[in-house]
Amino acid sequence: MRFQPEPPFTHGQAPRIGVVWANLGTPDAPTPAALRRYLGEFLSDPRVVEIPALVWKVILHGIILRVRPAKSAAKYASVWTPDGSPLAVWTTRQAKLLQGYLGERGHSVTVLPAMRYGQPSIASALDALRAQGADKILVLPAYPQYSGATTASTFDAVSSWVQKVRRVPALRLVAEYHDHPAYIEALAASVRAHWKVEGPSRMLVMSFHGMPERTLHLGDPYHCQCHKTARLLAEALELSKDQYRVTFQSRFGKAKWLEPSTEPTLKALPAQGHERVDVICPGFVADCLETLEEIQMEGKEAFLQAGGKQFHYIPCLNADHAGISALVQIATEQLAGWPTTQAPNDADGKASAARARDMGAAR
Repeated sequence: MRFQPEPPFTHGQAPRIGVVWANLGTPDAPTPAALRRYLGEFLSDPRVVEIPALVWKVILHGIILRVRPAKSAAKYASVWTPDGSPLAVWTTRQAKLLQGYLGERGHSVTVLPAMRYGQPSIASALDALRAQGADKILVLPAYPQYSGATTASTFDAVSSWVQKVRRVPALRLVAEYHDHPAYIEALAASVRAHWKVEGPSRMLVMSFHGMPERTLHLGDPYHCQCHKTARLLAEALELSKDQYRVTFQSRFGKAKWLEPSTEPTLKALPAQGHERVDVICPGFVADCLETLEEIQMEGKEAFLQAGGKQFHYIPCLNADHAGISALVQIATEQLAGWPTTQAPNDADGKASAARARDMGAAR
């Protein structure tokens, strides 16, 4: 096996520390061709679809990739921005802010965004950090709750990269932060800010991405961690059990998925006396197709058609100050023991801090 040649290093050069801010992924464009490439990579991951490979290959290439790309492209087109995919825009911005905020707190690190599927790939981010001299790298997935289909798949990509390089850097992988106090408080602050403008709601729906129910029985902690996040958020907001619901969205295929499902729950609420509903997605740190199209558009339509009067979607943390500060605290804890403190003349750290202030002022 041939390994990648190592990037040139200057003897005496101080090692750098890198952080990979890894999200799920997004197509390059809202077109059938781009969706076919993206879905082909995404749905070929055995962590995502646990069906015997030969059987699934026939279904994927014979049916799904012939039909689904055009439908998915139309959905992506409905949320696409002038700057591109919302997920890509927010993930890139979060990485820049995370580096800047860390710089303001005296930590000299390089933070790069990466996608498990699509571009920039996890391998390309790791390559870029190694080219900059990083000998210690923290991989921070954008998944607060651990799931084999997301977190473990991200670690698979890191492992694949490791097998191809000659000098492997020290690696730390963050598995979860579903109950981290700073993350919970950031979520609570976003709800309070919404209520300050719109007034409090008698019903808050917390919608998490769905997973096949069998993953729960096989030992995946995702379902339990979603419920713990919801419980802690409800406690922070001082909500009683009848003031919130925990639901799961984005069902795919015919297998039994985690329940209750989000859309049927939204349809049932008006008949239960709830004319207004607020919806938050605590499993997503950045707005994307699943939050903007599936919840803000389709979820709203389902609720209103069922007799509801007011539907409010509470955006993800995105570039919110409390959200980025929570990520900084999580990253700082995970970087403990590594020499991240910048020297007084560290231009990179100062520049990063300045960028953070500038971007914060633009929010």
